[in-house]
Amino acid sequence: MGEISCSNGISQANGADVKNIALTGYRKSCWYEEEIEENLRWSFALNSILHTGVTRYQDIALLDTKPFGKALVIDGKLQSAEVDEFIYHESLVHPALLHHPNPKTIFIMGGGEGSTAREILRHKTVEKVVMCDIDEEVVEFCKSYLVVNKEAFSDPRLELVINDARAELESRKESYDVIIGDLADPIEGGPCYKLYTRSFYEFVVKPRLNPEGIFVTQAGPAGIFSHTEVFSCIYNTLRQVFKYVVPYSAHIPSFADTWGWIMASDSPFTLSAEELDIKMKKNIKGENRYLDGKTISSSSTLSKAVRKSLDNETQVYTEGSARFIYGYGSALKQNRT
Repeated sequence: MGEISCSNGISQANGADVKNIALTGYRKSCWYEEEIEENLRWSFALNSILHTGVTRYQDIALLDTKPFGKALVIDGKLQSAEVDEFIYHESLVHPALLHHPNPKTIFIMGGGEGSTAREILRHKTVEKVVMCDIDEEVVEFCKSYLVVNKEAFSDPRLELVINDARAELESRKESYDVIIGDLADPIEGGPCYKLYTRSFYEFVVKPRLNPEGIFVTQAGPAGIFSHTEVFSCIYNTLRQVFKYVVPYSAHIPSFADTWGWIMASDSPFTLSAEELDIKMKKNIKGENRYLDGKTISSSSTLSKAVRKSLDNETQVYTEGSARFIYGYGSALKQNRT
């Protein structure tokens, strides 16, 4: 539910006549505004609107923002921003690949912008990455506009597939060392919420993991007030399927919130911060901007309130009892109009 508005910076208040107000300090500007919840909005100034469009599945926009650089917006929800996307993508990718003893084959559900593939391909052990995104128009859009991922899209280890992730995983015979859910948030009417369900995790994802395999997914807002939207429910759902489940979080400035990821496996996560640092130096090309061993280890130390909510969560995510973050996808939007 994002909106773009342009104004001269002057608004009428309490019936006052704004014609007689001095214009010093005002200038015409465009703003992006996202409704985070019913009584809360987040907005920032724009330099320009680079592209807007509607695909078969989603509304998309690429904005040049003043505080965060280029920003990708899908179905009115900010997906990533140039200035801080490294926090999200390093957090999504590296903990799972570092905890795995020897990650060679990776399957990405979603990830159309290419940033997740970029981070995976920095790992020297990786031999094959399958990136499966349902929306070809979004993928082509990102390949054209997000030059930072140009090298990843041209890497011979990357296999790009346009398909529904469930259908693709079900049809493939091979299994993977790590499966990553870089999906859009579960919003009502969006294309992805069915890929957060227990049945999907249990009967589609888990059978496609190799022994010692790890599944990791982005899991929505994880702030002190926002974590009950979907984060706690996704965590509890994965606990029904995997033996070891680790929730972790980081603050993403452009999201105006703490964000959550959840890592799951039937093998324990045992590496210390020092061991993680050693593996990073050995296995990852270049240096991370956000993550090191201590950051990874501390990211799973959640606040008392969030830990209590996760421990007490009882809902399991199913298609019939899905939770959604605030907003709605283009499919539902079209049905309402």
